Amino acid sequence: MSIDRPAPAFSGGAGRARAPLDSTFGALADPARRGAVDLLRKRPRRAGELAEALGISAPAMSRHLRLLRTAGLVERDFDSEDARATVYKLRPERFAELRVWLEQVERFWTLQLDAFKAHAERTRR
Repeated sequence: MSIDRPAPAFSGGAGRARAPLDSTFGALADPARRGAVDLLRKRPRRAGELAEALGISAPAMSRHLRLLRTAGLVERDFDSEDARATVYKLRPERFAELRVWLEQVERFWTLQLDAFKAHAERTRR
């Protein structure tokens, strides 16, 4: 009996291909990090502004932002109004990779459901 294994999400071998996606899912697993991503979708923000909006401490926000940076989801930039201040903004590349994976999963389930529907219609006759 063979076990169907999922195809790698991206070319380059299953281990290397899954690492960025795993990192993305891991980073987005925490509600505070998802909240930061939601806020950053609107515009770049300072860490303190994110912490205040999410109701968490500055050190906790710093840890969350470090993890989001390590996962490649956000990056640091300089504030356009104050070059001494750091702001965080989203990096679209990782989200594009996530979107590709989700589209692959959606295609798989669409094909499966279409096949099931065809089977059910054939057997009902």
